[in-house]
Amino acid sequence: MNKIYSKSQQGLLFFALTILLLTLVLHPIQAQEKSQYTLQEVIRLAQDQSPDAQIARHRFKSSYWQYRNFKAEYLPNLSFQGELPHIDRSFGTITTESGSFYSFSNFINYDATLSLTQKVGLTGGDVFISTGLGQMTNYKTDSTSSSSREFRASIINIGFNQPIFKYNKYKWSKQIESMQYEEAKRVLIEANEEVASLAVDRFFSLLIAQVEKEISLKNRSNYDTLYRIAKGRYQLGKIAENDLLQLELNLLQADASVEDAELSYETKLSEFKSYLRLQNDNPIILIPPGETNHFIVPANKAIEEAQNNSSDGIAFQRRLIEAESVVNKAKMDGRFDANVYAVLGLTQRADFLSDVYKNPTDEEKVVVGITVPLLDWGYARGQIKLAESNQNLEVASVEQDRIDYAQNIFVNVMQFNMQKNQLRIAAKSDTVAQKRYDVTQKRYMIGKINDVLDLNLAQIDNDNAKIGYYRSLMTYWKSYYQIRKITLYDFEHNTPIMVSFDDLIR
Repeated sequence: MNKIYSKSQQGLLFFALTILLLTLVLHPIQAQEKSQYTLQEVIRLAQDQSPDAQIARHRFKSSYWQYRNFKAEYLPNLSFQGELPHIDRSFGTITTESGSFYSFSNFINYDATLSLTQKVGLTGGDVFISTGLGQMTNYKTDSTSSSSREFRASIINIGFNQPIFKYNKYKWSKQIESMQYEEAKRVLIEANEEVASLAVDRFFSLLIAQVEKEISLKNRSNYDTLYRIAKGRYQLGKIAENDLLQLELNLLQADASVEDAELSYETKLSEFKSYLRLQNDNPIILIPPGETNHFIVPANKAIEEAQNNSSDGIAFQRRLIEAESVVNKAKMDGRFDANVYAVLGLTQRADFLSDVYKNPTDEEKVVVGITVPLLDWGYARGQIKLAESNQNLEVASVEQDRIDYAQNIFVNVMQFNMQKNQLRIAAKSDTVAQKRYDVTQKRYMIGKINDVLDLNLAQIDNDNAKIGYYRSLMTYWKSYYQIRKITLYDFEHNTPIMVSFDDLIR
């Protein structure tokens, strides 16, 4: 008995079958989606979103705001000070020619001052201009006295405060802070190149694990085929049992190698995705670098560019200036000192606010203060000798660090320059080992040779040569970015390495 469906049921059934069909068709397609990355794409991703890159950017931002705050100290500072109000109802001491006695005070004072101050880094002093207005009201304290109110205006005051023989921290800080900020810029560029070097390490570590996995799968397949052939030959009496057992052992070892390679690949894949912060689960395929553009780096030019561009180059200068600053401070502190404070302005007082700005009176203040140490038991002299000793130590340390720095650059340049030949040898060895293995395998399969050891040696040499080639590529690219990091110079394009700092501080 045939079951009859209504038109609506037939429509629902057709829709369900369509969805099922699309699911079955599209699912394998989606499952086969793969993410492919070249070396340069991995480096770009690492410099954009890796943890090390983000930490480097945040450190630079911190240095930027520190330098900006320092520069703000040298800008004019506008400030307002006031007492709104100052109420005093208390007993106080009043001294006259006939003696001192207590008097009850009862007043309210209002005072406001607007000041513009500018630091002078060259001299270490301050100049200022100010204006102010105040009002004081004395309330009667008994029935015989009366309340009074008075206004006072400092119409304009211009003055300066200048130490004469004091340590000028502004002069030294201006040099040191500028150098520290420039050093922070260079540290950021070096961090980018270090991230590139780490990205190279992650890329080739995963690529080598990927190649080892492919080799292990291929070897297992080859040994499975060879073992099947060997069993037939053994039954025909063409090979010894020892050779058959050796091939069986090779097959078992190949099975174990596949598991080890898969575990290694998953570990390297996890590290790769974690460093680049990749969230998707698509299979990752790495594309090995193609032709490499070999070039020779002159050692003398590398040392010169490193001294001009790197953070170490400017750090050496900063350390010497800091040591000189400490010596200068020791010489200035604890010795004869003088300070000059002077104000020139116009002022007036009146009972009414409308009269306080009429017919102003000149106002002058000059204060010269001196400090003369009479007995310090040699403390000041000891501080100077200590600072000078530390300065000599720092000079010697910087000289040695410069020698070691130049030697390190020279060694890195020599290592990079020899990579061209090393990479050529590794590529040729890979080609020769692959050809030797193919020939040996074919001769064994057609019965030209029966020695399993020759086949094993050819396979081991082929695997090692292939992995060796990729390790040589890894060494080349790590050496390349190491040269860029220590010199901050792109020798491939003959230009300094630059970064847009404005984009980072927005």
